[in-house]
Parts: sequence; structure tokens; C-alpha cells
Amino acid sequence: MSDDINTDAISVANDLIETCRDGEQGFKAAAERTENPKLKQLFMSLSSQRAAFKHELEVQVQAFGGKPADLGHAAGAAHRGWMAVKAALSSDDDQSILEECERGEDYAKKAYNDALQKPLADALRPLVSRQADDVRTAHDTVRDLRN
Repeated sequence: MSDDINTDAISVANDLIETCRDGEQGFKAAAERTENPKLKQLFMSLSSQRAAFKHELEVQVQAFGGKPADLGHAAGAAHRGWMAVKAALSSDDDQSILEECERGEDYAKKAYNDALQKPLADALRPLVSRQADDVRTAHDTVRDLRN
């Protein structure tokens, strides 16, 4: 595998690591703010899912010889969506929380769609594609609960 492909794969994966970190923290914040046990369980489950996604991507970055993104990674600036969502979660109203979670998931869907438009290393494409499917499912679940 060429160094260019490795560099591109590391960059794409690190961007998604930041997106997953934002989602993990955003869903955790949502779970802390709702009193609804079913929503609390859903949000904690989605937070755990994003933590698992982040770990899978970190393993890939290391396999490509890179260093996984941490909170200081420059790509994080492009993923402020969930961070804004967390700030907006000052309301404990479930409808508002669901709206903000859906907005955060819109950012995650876009990040995954953007990643899938790029030339990805063979080892990375199936992982990103599977995670993108799960992100779309989570988005639709949150949207349906909001409606």
C-alpha cells in the first residue's frame, strides 16, 4: 500500500474518530439530561456504540502506521456539530433533547457520507460503510422518536 493511500486513510479515519468522539459525548450528555428511562437507555447505548466505532477506527489508524486523533486533533474543528448540540442541551425537555440529538446525527451522517466519497483503503471501506449504515439507523431512530 502506498504512503499516499496510508496518509489518506489515516486522515479519513481520524476525522471519523473525532466525529465518533463528539457523538459519544453528545449522547452521554443527552442521557444525563433526560428523565425518560427508555431515552436514557437509548442514548447510553448510542454513546457506547460511538465509543466502539472510535476504537475500531483507532485500530485501523494504528494498522496504517498512524497516530489516532485525540481531542487536540485539528480535524476536530470541522466537527463542532455535536459540541454545539451538547451546549444546546441545557433544556431537559425530551423533545428538545431529541431535536438536538438529531441535529448531531445530521453532522455524523454527513461526515460518513463525505468519507465514503473519498478513495478509501480496502481495509477501511467496509468498516466505514458498516458504521455509516449504523449512523443512518441511529439518526432515523432519533428522528422517529422526535416525530
